[in-house]
Amino acid sequence: MSELHRPSRPTGDNRTISGTLETLRAAARERILVLDGAMGTQIQALGLGEDDYAGHGHGACAHHHHSDEPQQGNNDLLVLTQPQAIEEIHYRYAMAGADILETNTFSSTTIAQADYGMEDAVHDLNVAGARLARRAADRAQAEDGRPRFVAGALGPTNRTASLSPDVNDPGFRAVTFDDLRIAYGQQVKGLIEGDADLILIETIFDTLNAKAAIFACFEAFRDTGRQLPLMISGTITDASGRTLSGQTPTAFWHSVAHARPFTVGLNCALGAEAMRPHMAEIAGVAPVHTCAYPNAGLPNAFGQYDETPEETASQAADYAREGLVNVIGGCCGTTPDHIRAIADAVAPFPPREVPQ
Repeated sequence: MSELHRPSRPTGDNRTISGTLETLRAAARERILVLDGAMGTQIQALGLGEDDYAGHGHGACAHHHHSDEPQQGNNDLLVLTQPQAIEEIHYRYAMAGADILETNTFSSTTIAQADYGMEDAVHDLNVAGARLARRAADRAQAEDGRPRFVAGALGPTNRTASLSPDVNDPGFRAVTFDDLRIAYGQQVKGLIEGDADLILIETIFDTLNAKAAIFACFEAFRDTGRQLPLMISGTITDASGRTLSGQTPTAFWHSVAHARPFTVGLNCALGAEAMRPHMAEIAGVAPVHTCAYPNAGLPNAFGQYDETPEETASQAADYAREGLVNVIGGCCGTTPDHIRAIADAVAPFPPREVPQ
């Protein structure tokens, strides 16, 4: 198999989608690409305390942002206060077989960071998050010659534009489309500055939130003169087979098809076994590459994930055997061992043929 090389990075207004997208498409024609696994699982294993999160712990990197709110649990902040630890997590995933590394920026919007009083840190969080993943990707490529791509991660935020959080006032909305558009736009510009290769709009439970993110992406691409490929990933929340805002996988695809994404698919909420029929539905209707990254099974009574790398990989092989995916990885509960097992399991199978 010939090695594929990431395109050189031109400067100025001619930095467009074409080089990265064509390289990705070429790679996806050769094999099933592998996305990385859970960031939260790896961060929890570090056993960090409040001082570590806030940047006061031993070896922490000083930063100029400050809030009176407790920061423990604000995993995105670690790109500023524990950058070496976050870069090492990315690197371990890359060396486990991941082709695409997600930035640690799932909650790096002013909307999500308001819970921690860290709204003014958002730009720096996204720039640093992308740069750390970029350094890890480049380190891995220097070792084995295989290119890795950095996907700037946009989470759904902790608010929904389609539904009311107040059962007594169904017309109330905690966030507007423009609130989301502005917040996502700020995030995307930071990820572009940090040198992300793609933008991943993920864990979509409300498609209106995702449409605001898509709109913001194209505004940011216009403003910066650099257009990146999009990956779009929804989440099916229960056995109904619908997103929280009520869409089936087919309806979800038709709602985001105008973005012409590099991939569309599902992540989180369900394990691979429960997600498979919903991925099969998307694979049957979407004329683009598909991406799945399920949890390591369903959480137990303590919120932990018991599915072993071998069990997850066996189910990933079923996805590949049935021709459901072009990109596959892991979400909650997965580790570098899971990703290594998944990469090995899908390697013998050809990627899904994209329908015309």
